[in-house]
Amino acid sequence: MSVTYRFATREDTGLILQFIRELAEYEKMLDQVVATEALLAEELFEKRHAEVLLALADGQAVGFALFFHNFSTFLGRSGIYLEDLYVRPEHRGKGLGKGLLRRLAQLALERGCGRLEWACLNWNRPSIDFYLSTGAQPMEDWTVYRLTGESLARMAKE
Repeated sequence: MSVTYRFATREDTGLILQFIRELAEYEKMLDQVVATEALLAEELFEKRHAEVLLALADGQAVGFALFFHNFSTFLGRSGIYLEDLYVRPEHRGKGLGKGLLRRLAQLALERGCGRLEWACLNWNRPSIDFYLSTGAQPMEDWTVYRLTGESLARMAKE
């Protein structure tokens, strides 16, 4: 099997949305996906708020990593935040996920970033085990907080 990685282009927008839906289904959150091809095309390829790497096996896209830059005030440097990492089930265990993570680590170093980080659902033991196997460490002293929907709108008005 020949494996390559490339940045997504606007023409990949439908595929990216399909991967997002497959990931959401795996995470039991498909009902929360409201993204559309038009919205993704605008955010990814016009506003450039995030980037996508595709994993290709024998030329066929079988996984993706969607990421963006964040900033650490303590490090005084940017970092890469991995929002989504997904490989289709039939292609798991072949090194594609690790390859995507490796490519992101390379990008982080090439871009002078101080770190690469992400979140993982607590119940997702296969992913947790995979991440631990790469040398990643959980941030046990931190809890992620989120404002969305009505709570986000309410906070914006206060």
